[in-house]
Amino acid sequence: MTIQCDELWSSVGRKRHKQWVWLALDATMREIVGVYVGDRDESAARQLWVSLPPVYRQCAVAYTDFWSAYGSVLPVKRHQAVGKGTGRTNYVERFNNTLRQRVARLGCSALTLFKSLDNHIGAIWFFIHHDNSSLLP
Repeated sequence: MTIQCDELWSSVGRKRHKQWVWLALDATMREIVGVYVGDRDESAARQLWVSLPPVYRQCAVAYTDFWSAYGSVLPVKRHQAVGKGTGRTNYVERFNNTLRQRVARLGCSALTLFKSLDNHIGAIWFFIHHDNSSLLP
């Protein structure tokens, strides 16, 4: 069982008020299994880890980029920090792009920023639940 973890930034209210969307994607099922929205620090990485179902926290090998917060939170024996050229984080990187395209307010345009953090998080969750449910047979 493998998961791919990554984070992407977006803004709420003002462009300089960044929020980071932390994602964990099951590489086999191509399903988002963990999400956290917050800062880009070690406590946010820990919240992503807590958001994972117990089976993933107990068994999964996690592929991430080299952001140091992952190394301090994920178990050493099951954490692999890899570069983009390896292809080990391709699915989650692709999901980030899809998320930005489908939830227009995650884009960089100053005209489409969310005014409320609750609406920001709600739109992300709505898209993730919709995308995960579309994977069902």
